[in-house]
Formats: sequence, structure tokens, C-alpha cells
Amino acid sequence: MKKGMIVEIRIEDMSSQGQGIGKADGFVVFVPGAVVGDLVRAEMTKVKKSYGFSRLVEIIKPSPYRFYDFDCEYLSKGCGGCQYGRLSYDAQLRLKEKQVREKLQRIAYIQDPQVKDIIGMKESDNEGNGTFRYRNKAQFHVSTGGVITRKGGVVENLGEPTVGFFRFKSHHVVDCEECCLQSPAAMAAANALRRFMEEDNITAWDPKWEKGLIRDLVVKTGFATKEVMAIVIINGNGIPNVQKLVSMMDEAVYDAGYYMESFVISVKKAGKSGRQLQAVNDIMGDKNIIVAGRPVIKDILGPLEFEISPASFYQVNPVQTKRLYDKVREYCGLKKHENFDVCSEGPAERHVILDLYCGVGSIGLYCADSAEMIIGIEAVKEAVVDANRNAVINGIVNARYICGKAEEVLPAYIGGKEEGTYDSEIAETVRKADIAILDPPRAGCKPQLLEAVAEAGVERIVYVSCDPATLARDIKFLLELGYEFKEVTPVDMFPWTGNIEAVVLLSKLHARRNEYRSGIKDEGDGSDSGGE
Repeated sequence: MKKGMIVEIRIEDMSSQGQGIGKADGFVVFVPGAVVGDLVRAEMTKVKKSYGFSRLVEIIKPSPYRFYDFDCEYLSKGCGGCQYGRLSYDAQLRLKEKQVREKLQRIAYIQDPQVKDIIGMKESDNEGNGTFRYRNKAQFHVSTGGVITRKGGVVENLGEPTVGFFRFKSHHVVDCEECCLQSPAAMAAANALRRFMEEDNITAWDPKWEKGLIRDLVVKTGFATKEVMAIVIINGNGIPNVQKLVSMMDEAVYDAGYYMESFVISVKKAGKSGRQLQAVNDIMGDKNIIVAGRPVIKDILGPLEFEISPASFYQVNPVQTKRLYDKVREYCGLKKHENFDVCSEGPAERHVILDLYCGVGSIGLYCADSAEMIIGIEAVKEAVVDANRNAVINGIVNARYICGKAEEVLPAYIGGKEEGTYDSEIAETVRKADIAILDPPRAGCKPQLLEAVAEAGVERIVYVSCDPATLARDIKFLLELGYEFKEVTPVDMFPWTGNIEAVVLLSKLHARRNEYRSGIKDEGDGSDSGGE
């Protein structure tokens, strides 16, 4: 196989990045733009020892799963956001389910994993938008150099601002005036920023030279409340004529049917690009300045109200988040979340739940009505403040939140290092935990955290993951620590993209009663609380 060769390929699979995968004379070839089931002709562009990459030349016979009604002009211009935009939604679900199963087989060495049917979105979801307009958070990149213009051309130095998303496998920005996955409020705010920069000659960030003022824009939206927070990340100390920008965004957001409740400038000076990282906390600056409105916005999930600050994590698909959290409750062995009162004085089930990588506390608080105590650990200070505030707002008194890295804080509490900032009362409660909810970032959990969870004698682990590969890696480690894989339920939080969320239940083999839990177990009760 050589570069420049034209080959005919039947696409048999797809990568999480949306590339078709097939074989030419036994040689594995990746074909961007092809979908599973296509018969294509492709030109080899890069050849490795056992695989290669190609450019799609012709679709000889289209797949029955090929989707033609994805109404987005930017997909054809190379926007990297919707990797599965050419694949029917049902085929996306089957593919994601398959990817979760294969990762567990190949990485965790689970021969026949119990994979439940994926929980997908419905046409009636999201105010009738179904699989579109589901995101409550948008992250736009702003640039002048190395961009994809609105006409689809690549320009190395355009000289005018472009606001949009990265091109596939590139840091070139596709200038985007409309995205069918984002809320109308997010697109209104982004387009207002572009107009403001054009009118007032505000410079955009040039990643090559690390110059220019406006770097990124993050828009957070309350799905139920219609409240909007706009965060403009800048390379400087302020934005000239910023009140004009606030007014323009406020008007545009209002016209879209939402309410601008918070406008924030996040200061991130040159030399701290972090462009290869995609999480909001990675692009945020060192200092956030509230220019207008409140420091938080509110949203409602089920019976709970949440406050969300600029740096805190909150799930991006509200409709699927409730389904995800309901599955978490099920795997925790808690009663169904229907018609209950979070402030009820009735007896809670006697579970102590560790909520690790807890963000604003949403998962733990969603389970608090059926627990004796929730102990949350989160590294982002603003998120911990939000979590404690969210507990107060909802009248939840059985939740405590600790700021720190979970892989450092939990071992310290389990190991009895209570001096200094470690609270002895919380430490005692932590050692009584029988359920651990893990919701780590894409990189997964640190080994020392998993070891601490096992050392605590936690009998049930509910692992929420956004990356099947790191999930499988961590499950393999937990199996070695004495846990048994029970089942996994994939949840499609990100339609039209290659991202997959999954919830896993593990239970401790030969579960031992943690000595600290003797005060929780009822006299004469021979069963292990939460055990399988």
C-alpha cells in the first residue's frame, strides 16, 4: 500500500471521531466522510505499517444507514463537532453500544459483558427538537489566523474575527453562524460577539503569534429557566466598550427567547493557550470578572434547583441527564425518583454515598433523599461552593462537600489523616460509606483513588464515564481490587457526535462489612446494606 493509491473499500466500522474504517487487501484504512455500510473509492494520504489514512474520492454505493437530512452547511466545510452527522440516529445508537461492549472486551478482558440497551433521545424530547438543540453549554473559539471562512476556504491570516468550532483534527476555526446542536441563545450570543468585534475593530486571538484580545466564548443556558451566562475569555485585562457588547448580547439573547443573567470576563494571558484541551476549565482564565448580572445562573433538574457558576461542571444535555441520574439511582439500589419530597422528614435508606468528582453536586443531591449522608469531593473550588449552596437551596441537610483532588482527599480520610484541614467527623462518615459514585473527567480515575475506594470496603460502585476506553481501563483495575462487573448502560448524551456516556454497576466480591459501618447496620439484620 502506497500514498496516492486509489483503493476500493467496504466500510465495516466507524471510529469515535466519525471516520469510516474498512480494509483494502487486508490493510486497515480510515476514511473521513464515509459511514458504516458504504462502498467507497478512496485515495491513500498517509500509510503506516499496518494501517493508513485516506481521502474520500467517491461513494460507489451508499450505506442504508447514511443520513441525508442533517441540515448543516458547516459539516461539509470540515467542522469537527458532529462526527456522526452523516449517520442515521438509530445506527449511531447501535454503533455506540457496540463500542462500549468492545472496549470492555479488549481492555477490561470481560468476555461477555452485560450491556443493556442504550438510552437514546426521543423525537418528542427537548421541546420537540428531539436530538437537536439539546446542549445547554456551547464553547466557541475565536480566531483570525488559520481559519475556515463562512465560504469554506482556508485562510491563514484573515484579519477579521471568526467565531465557531475547530475543524476536524485541527485547530483551524470553522466560522459558524448557526449550529443545530446548540441552544438559540448560544448562537445569538456568538453572533453578537462577532458583530461587536467587527464594528469596534476588536482583535481576535491569533494562536500562531499568541496575540489578540478575544480568545473564546462559553455560553451556559438554563434549560428550564431560560437563564443565560456568557463568559468571554480574553488575553488582556478588559474589553474596550464592554457595555456595548453586554447590550448587544442581551438584546440578541432576549430576541431568541432567553434572558441574559450573567456576563463574565475570564482573563487568560498569552502563554496559557491550552488549545489542545476541550474542557471548560482548561480554557478558562485565572481570574473571572462579573461585568453584569449575577455570578451564577439557575436551572432545574427533576425536583431540584441548581446554581451554576462560570468554572463549575454541569451535564450539557438536560433531558438525558435526568435519565442518566435515574439509572444511577437504580444502580445505587435506591427507590424510584417519582413524586417525592426532598425535604421529607421520613426515614432515608441507610446508605452513606461518596460522590467523587462531584461538580456542582447534582448526582449526589439527586440521590440525597434516599441516603443517610452524601459526601462529595471536587477539585474546582467554585463548584464546591455551588454544591454546598445547591444543598441549602433545596433544603438538603445530609450532604457535605470537600474541595480537593479526590485521589488525594479520599485516601487521607480513609487512612485516618485527620489533622489540619481534615474533619474528624467527616472522616468517620467517609469510612462508613457503602456506595461510591464515580464521575471522573475523560481521563478517568487515578489508581490511588480506586485503591482508596476499595480500602474503604465500599460494596457498590456506580461509575459514570464519558470515555469507554478509560472506563474499561479503570474497571480492569477494580476487578483486580476484588470487584465484580455487573452491567453497563450506555446513555446517549451527545447525539450526532462520537462521544458516549455510560453507567456501570460493580459490586464487591465477598463483600466484607467495614468495621466503621457497625453503627449503621440494624441489630439482627444479616444482610449487607447495598450489597449484591
